[in-house]
Amino acid sequence: MTMEFERLGRSGVTVSRLCLGAMSFGAMGNADHDDCRAIIDRALDAGVNFIDTADVYSRGESEQIVGKAIAARRDEVVVATKFFNSMSRDPNHRGASRRWIVRACEDSLRRLGTDYIDLYQVHRLDEATDLDETLGALSDLVRAGKVRMVGTSTFPAEAIVQAQWVAADRGHIAPHCEQPPYSIFVRGAERDVFPICQRYGMGAIVWSPLNGGWLTGKYRGDSTSDEGARFNRLGRGAWRMDSEGAQRKLALLGRLDEIAAEAGTDLITLALGFTLAHPAVTSTIIGPRTMEQLKSQLKVLDTALSDEVLDLVDEVVAPGVTLARADLAYEPRALRHKHLRRAARRIGTIA
Repeated sequence: MTMEFERLGRSGVTVSRLCLGAMSFGAMGNADHDDCRAIIDRALDAGVNFIDTADVYSRGESEQIVGKAIAARRDEVVVATKFFNSMSRDPNHRGASRRWIVRACEDSLRRLGTDYIDLYQVHRLDEATDLDETLGALSDLVRAGKVRMVGTSTFPAEAIVQAQWVAADRGHIAPHCEQPPYSIFVRGAERDVFPICQRYGMGAIVWSPLNGGWLTGKYRGDSTSDEGARFNRLGRGAWRMDSEGAQRKLALLGRLDEIAAEAGTDLITLALGFTLAHPAVTSTIIGPRTMEQLKSQLKVLDTALSDEVLDLVDEVVAPGVTLARADLAYEPRALRHKHLRRAARRIGTIA
């Protein structure tokens, strides 16, 4: 297996095409710290030099696991983590305000057992906080040496552009990369996010290339027998089998299996190879919970999909199309809260 590497946008930092995602390390997935460490060691030995985690993953446990696992190899690893999601009942222990960013960064540094974070990312757009404040705080962390690069995750295209404009106008450090969801079933990033990343020289680190397990082949009909599957660990929620989106995916899995077989590979390798084939993608995040899952995902290093195979995938799911609304990881607040779609009641009337 030979790992390939690519520059992360215009940062000058080189990262592996596969990034090890740590969301499943800890109580949210694999609570065996020794097993998680073995997975991290195996990934690093395979050439991965890029690990992505977040403070909210198992309430900090993931960061602790990653920090201990890489302690002896810290200089070899590009460590990325994220902030935004709620970390306690305190309403100020979340978001992208300066107050929380500074505190969250210190907390992550402590859990990771390091004195700097290579890539610090805003996990989601904070519509309640001015981007000037957010980027100002992140820039100060870079200048203080606590953070090397900054990025965004699951930002809508217009916010990515706005962040670049605000940074240029106010003298802040602009985000070096964006982390959007991307898979055969979730291709919305191709419409706007990828072109914008290319326009501004930003890296694109894509998450959920297996679409939460859908593109592993484990979900067929009503079968979710794997006790570790997200259906059983996190509740069916957005992955309900009776939802319209789930039914659309189920109808297409057979054809994708055929395409993978015709290409001499399997569905997992087809799905990962598909994401790596897009010219805007710097690195694809894999998120194994077990060693076997890691091994099954590392196989993509030995596979290059031809244009003919990618054309067949385009016939199954058209470019730019996201099959299920549940996979839209970001929606404006006004679409989720009806009071934001109603005009304020006016006082008095006009005669």
